[in-house]
Amino acid sequence: MSTPHITLNEGDRSYLVALLKKGSLGVKQYKRATGLLELDRGKRLTEVAATLGVQYVTVSAWREGYRREGLAMLQDKPRSGRPVEIDGSQRAKLTALACSEAPAGHARWDLRLLADKAVELGYCAHLSHTHAGTILKKTPSSRI
Repeated sequence: MSTPHITLNEGDRSYLVALLKKGSLGVKQYKRATGLLELDRGKRLTEVAATLGVQYVTVSAWREGYRREGLAMLQDKPRSGRPVEIDGSQRAKLTALACSEAPAGHARWDLRLLADKAVELGYCAHLSHTHAGTILKKTPSSRI
């Protein structure tokens, strides 16, 4: 064994050991915690990568993450992406509207009429007919 790539303090080491004994970790957290402990024991980056089935650069990133953030690096960072515009209650209202009687002059709801009515009733700020169709397609019983 060579010089460790990182040196965990006693508190971090005991926390990681206890965390691994719990048995209720996600795969990413488990691999990161195991990787840190292995690096602390003096294993090389390539050995840790081979043991955990990850790339060398991944183990190197864990090491650098620990140096920068400490044990906070075990958790995933929030990912970027478009925020949800229509939440579950709004989806439920749209589904209920689609299951209701069609407005006067229409035999049944169509997607454009449904989307316009949902915006008119204030369920959401804007809704395209294609997104309305996508929402209704995900429900078990769609009448559209």
